[in-house]
Amino acid sequence: MANPPPEPTPATCPCGSGRAFEACCGPLLSGERRAATAEELMRARFTAHARGDMAFVHRTYRPTSRLPYEPSPEAPTTQWTRLVVHAHEPGRTPDLAYVDFSAYGLEQGVEHVLHEKAEFVREGGEWIYTRAVREGPAPVRQAAKVGRNDPCPCGSGKKYKHCCLAKA
Repeated sequence: MANPPPEPTPATCPCGSGRAFEACCGPLLSGERRAATAEELMRARFTAHARGDMAFVHRTYRPTSRLPYEPSPEAPTTQWTRLVVHAHEPGRTPDLAYVDFSAYGLEQGVEHVLHEKAEFVREGGEWIYTRAVREGPAPVRQAAKVGRNDPCPCGSGKKYKHCCLAKA
């Protein structure tokens, strides 16, 4: 007797969560439920871009969310391939959050990356994308230079010149 064919595995969600689309972003795109966090909405928006669901992208972008959706006659040129979420940070209020991410896509066979820090607000209990706060990676912050007479950064309580500067 022949073995039965293997059970089909559900398609993995494009957002990179590792979960099946039907258990991850699918219910958000279909409107079955709302995103619980800004990161969850970010992942759903990426999935919508990857699947060509521009109506969802339109509904979840603050400037267009209250306008009727009109499909663009031009097809998107980027094939979105993967998403990496670097950080999900709360804002000044519980209804404000930021998501730092990199979205990778192919254009004419060449991989490009969109690195962005995005702002989200919660209005009426629903998260919505408002704007890009920063495009590109976060700036590198260098530690302030320690002066000879400043307290030593090692925490010894001594002046820098009598502590770690002497050891350098």
